[in-house]
Amino acid sequence: MRRVKPVSVILACLALGGVLAAGQFGRGVSAETARYVIQELASHRFAAAAARFDGPLRAALPEDRLAALWSSLEEQVGKFEGVRGVVVSGQSTPTFTLVCQFERADLDAVLTFNAYGQLSGLFFRQSALAKWTPPSYAQPENFTEVPVTVKTGRWSLPGTLTVPKGNGPFPAVVLVQGSGPEDQDETVGLNKPFKDLAWGLANRSIAVLRYTKRTLRYGAASSIDPATFTVNDEIVDDARSAVSLLAQQPQIDSRCVFLLGHSFGATVAPRIAAGDHQIAGLVLMASAVTPIERLALDQVRAIDARQDLAPGVAQKQIAEAEAEVRRIESPGLKPGATVSFLGAEIPSSYWLDLRHYHPGSVAAALRIPILVLQGGRDYQVPPSEMGRWKKALASHTNASLELFPDLNHLFEAGAGPSSPVEYLRAGHVDEKVIAAIASWIEAAPGPIGK
Repeated sequence: MRRVKPVSVILACLALGGVLAAGQFGRGVSAETARYVIQELASHRFAAAAARFDGPLRAALPEDRLAALWSSLEEQVGKFEGVRGVVVSGQSTPTFTLVCQFERADLDAVLTFNAYGQLSGLFFRQSALAKWTPPSYAQPENFTEVPVTVKTGRWSLPGTLTVPKGNGPFPAVVLVQGSGPEDQDETVGLNKPFKDLAWGLANRSIAVLRYTKRTLRYGAASSIDPATFTVNDEIVDDARSAVSLLAQQPQIDSRCVFLLGHSFGATVAPRIAAGDHQIAGLVLMASAVTPIERLALDQVRAIDARQDLAPGVAQKQIAEAEAEVRRIESPGLKPGATVSFLGAEIPSSYWLDLRHYHPGSVAAALRIPILVLQGGRDYQVPPSEMGRWKKALASHTNASLELFPDLNHLFEAGAGPSSPVEYLRAGHVDEKVIAAIASWIEAAPGPIGK
């Protein structure tokens, strides 16, 4: 199952040009052509840049939207300063990857031209030359990391166990990612929030297990029958296997194994815990009570509203997303069908399964402590979800909720409205989040009534 991303999120990742390579491609296309496109964007000559687009790219990225996306890019990484290098691939339809230097980050600009010399693809991504650096609160000399394998039936997932140095046994946490294929670090550009969490918590004497999601390692083979794929195949079964593996480690206090979910992983976490008595408590980061399809629809509306698109463009995107949501929620949706949702082809079994899952009520019935954390600048899971959790957990005798006003969906600090382009900037999970989780685990009592 592919990660669900609005088209506007994908297009937000644009790019620029670099040291020129010799050679002509297509109809007079060269690395110099790619360089000109980037220079036109950097000089805000958006009409000139858009004039090079083929029909589909021009429809997806008209001049006004191109200007809005470039402005958003500059807000996050600063002004364009130059090109550090270029990689060329292809002949009749060449692709130029230009390593572009901005004030605050290096990005790869990827430009693809068709056989007629028109630009058919344009996006930016974190430069392959850039590397993740550890946060200041994580000191590697304070812990060790060992490879582990999380096994569920025929599926084996590589993972890492981060263990504090010193005398155990230690309390421990299993990390559960959000929707779509994810590596064990939940990597987004240069951001690795799960690695931040693992290293940060290990520095506070808490062990952490993180692992690659099944959908990244196995793709369509993530279930015995792809037509019956559900959230159990995507998340639940492997999370329970990870909890069991962690509880068996000699350095771990098996009575103090917690589950930390982020985004959709947090939304599903109550379901995981409802069927696993080994879980001592839940940490829900950016979790939602609202169904995932409704949340994604709100994302499309929010992003398009900020981009000052040409008349009719935003309405068309929103109308398409609304039609997909209606199909997902239709009483006529039957097993065996496939639903196209924001670029992802998802079997109906997945949506039919989620219809019967209500995270708030499932969490309220749990007899373990729950910590709900929310970023105030999160546009993917908005702060309004915190209010829904507060209502859902009103009768729970050991639930804590905390809002961090200046943090985004990755729990990284910033200012102003968050956007997809913000993820191009390297950052780290804020230290106050690490401290809140560690303090809560240290103070968490056992299951209620025991």
